[in-house]
Amino acid sequence: MKISTPTIMALLATLFAVSSGYTQLHTLPIKSTPDLQAYFHYTGNGKQIISGHRGSYIAGYPENAIETFEYVLKHTAAFFEIDPRLTKDSVIVLLHDSTLDRTTTGKGRLADYTWEEVKQLRLKDKDGKPTPYRIPTLQEAIDWARGKTVLNLDKKDVPLPMTANIIKKNNAATFVMVTVHNAKQAKFYYDADSRLMMSAFVKTEKALKEYEDAGVPWKNMIAYIGSENKPANKIMFDLLHARAVMCMISAAPVYDKLPIVQERAASYRDIFVQGADILESDYPVEVAAAMKKAAGVSDVASCLNCQPP
Repeated sequence: MKISTPTIMALLATLFAVSSGYTQLHTLPIKSTPDLQAYFHYTGNGKQIISGHRGSYIAGYPENAIETFEYVLKHTAAFFEIDPRLTKDSVIVLLHDSTLDRTTTGKGRLADYTWEEVKQLRLKDKDGKPTPYRIPTLQEAIDWARGKTVLNLDKKDVPLPMTANIIKKNNAATFVMVTVHNAKQAKFYYDADSRLMMSAFVKTEKALKEYEDAGVPWKNMIAYIGSENKPANKIMFDLLHARAVMCMISAAPVYDKLPIVQERAASYRDIFVQGADILESDYPVEVAAAMKKAAGVSDVASCLNCQPP
């Protein structure tokens, strides 16, 4: 029997993947701006989405590292909140703190180092142990994320016009979104590019009205409503869901700090039960496992469409 060349190539690719330990990434189904807006559009069907806070921050994998993003996507679909900052020579890199000490082998302020100097440093994991990984540039993260996931750029020291420009230069509005802390910032980005998706701080009814008065369409936003899972959130859930806006809770400051895995899992499940649509966490793989257990499914990635228990 003659085997066709395409079949042989497929078999070789499979053998290579097995022998090299390659694991297929769970990518997001987003190819265009309408896809992005539809993915984050609230419909009431119980869709639950995971956001990796700074990617993730676990043993062996540092925050704000491309290798960490890869690790997460090997286990579950997710998008990533990341932290762009400027070096001394105005290269945009990913680093949460203004100083290097906590997460890298360097010391002092990032702003005192050039990119060439920063490249020599290595990132630390959550236990403070150096890893083989270095600080990436935002450009490298954008290049990596295309066709895989969505990046949510937090607001640090990079000027808004500079952020808007790098997104425009890369034609990346289909998979790069921006965090905005108020309606003024949202209006700037919307005027710069009406396609941009934003993660907006909408913690109060007053803030909600300010966004509406600014004329920024809700289809361009998800709403961050805080870090506490409390009954009072229902007011904002109802107001935002009525506008087809997904609501996000961040577990990082509170529930990620719980010392026991089972306690964290229970808190993650309850955040969705109480009405959140998006959960941001330092432990996105744990969140996926908690969702999987609640839904009784075998595939973690399919939990992105799980119904709440």
